[in-house]
Amino acid sequence: MDQHVFQDHIAEKHCWGCGILNERGLQIKSTWSGDEAVCTWQPKDYHLAGPTHVLNGGIIATIIDCHSICTAIAAAHRAEGRAMNTEPSIWYATASLQVTYLKPTPINEPVVLRARVKEMKGKKTIITCSLFAEGEECARGEVVAVRVPPAWRHAS
Repeated sequence: MDQHVFQDHIAEKHCWGCGILNERGLQIKSTWSGDEAVCTWQPKDYHLAGPTHVLNGGIIATIIDCHSICTAIAAAHRAEGRAMNTEPSIWYATASLQVTYLKPTPINEPVVLRARVKEMKGKKTIITCSLFAEGEECARGEVVAVRVPPAWRHAS
């Protein structure tokens, strides 16, 4: 299967969570593993919550959101039978993000995100995503991604 990093082929690479051109961002990297999109990311010591050994919940929500949106973009390209670096570019925006925090996420080990397409219909794609740390599911999310026109990415 295609092992290319999704974010390397997505237009407008400045997102704080997944943009490869954002030096201060999280720069997550997602790839296909069969029908599942996988991302392994190592938190830094400054991504902590109140306790110094726990990952901040806002960062958890951000990486679930970004991994899910990138999965929707990659899935749309797959569905159209074309490579991610082809024009016209495909872009999705978050219409809804729901995150359930199951247990504290340790900050000292990498986290693994696993996302799947739950539904793809018209402009709407629903992605489910789980975040694992030390082999245990610590959070899960569902993102409703809506396909937007290329002009959406640019200020009017």
